[in-house]
Amino acid sequence: MKAHLQVFVLTAILVAGIGMEPAFGQIQSSIVVTTDKSSYAEGEVILVAGEVRDLYSGTPVSVIIKAPNGNLVSVAQITVGADKKFSTEATAGGALMTTEGTYTVTVQYGTSNRSATTSFDFGGSTIPVNPPTGTGDDKSVVTDTTVSVTGSSDLIGYEITGGRLLSIMPDVNANSLIISIDATEDGSLTLTIPRSVLDATINDGDDEFYVLIDGEEVEFTETTTATERVLTIAFPAGAEEIEIIGTFVVPEFGTIAAMILAVAIISIIAVSAKSKLSIMPRY
Repeated sequence: MKAHLQVFVLTAILVAGIGMEPAFGQIQSSIVVTTDKSSYAEGEVILVAGEVRDLYSGTPVSVIIKAPNGNLVSVAQITVGADKKFSTEATAGGALMTTEGTYTVTVQYGTSNRSATTSFDFGGSTIPVNPPTGTGDDKSVVTDTTVSVTGSSDLIGYEITGGRLLSIMPDVNANSLIISIDATEDGSLTLTIPRSVLDATINDGDDEFYVLIDGEEVEFTETTTATERVLTIAFPAGAEEIEIIGTFVVPEFGTIAAMILAVAIISIIAVSAKSKLSIMPRY
């Protein structure tokens, strides 16, 4: 009887151990992600940070933030450090983050099997966001076939049906082009974009653009050459704004002007120091 009892106890221990093994294997996920706060007010910096279990050289982490209704808010590709950690920042609010509610952060490391999600609450935007406009030198010039973009001498070619193209403006903070249109009916827009104006690359190779129509991600078709990327985007009647998000966009005029001013100041200081000249009058 005692021997039978010992066999029963050993069997129970083995069964329990087998049942617990998968749970231990799930303690360490392939990737984890957190935000530094659970909720944010407009203008606050959102810090997204995480860690991967296994390091894959040359593979970035994609960080995608979506609004409560599922619309895409921002996309970033982050290099994983040698310590297997990554982080990025975003600002609460803006043109695509206006609605109050819970926003979802999804990170993916190479494949869908290596992904994780977290969320944060946003109190909503109190500042009205207007579509980009320009005056004087900041306004894009639209002809029947081309559009000029602030900060670049290269033109974007276009063909449109179902409406009019009004302007194309760069958004340096989002690495995107914002296209204003007047869609009187369902139509399509084909853009021939020089890589010097907008591009999406990763590890010296082409990456995919993200295209939004009035804040909602849409499908598109694309062909590429060494110098240009040609996108065809279908839009519905009533559409007002198309945003194309990449990894590089031509700097705005203000950014270039600031850089030129900084270089000029540094040059003046250097010349003054070398020649021992004084920029202040002597009395």
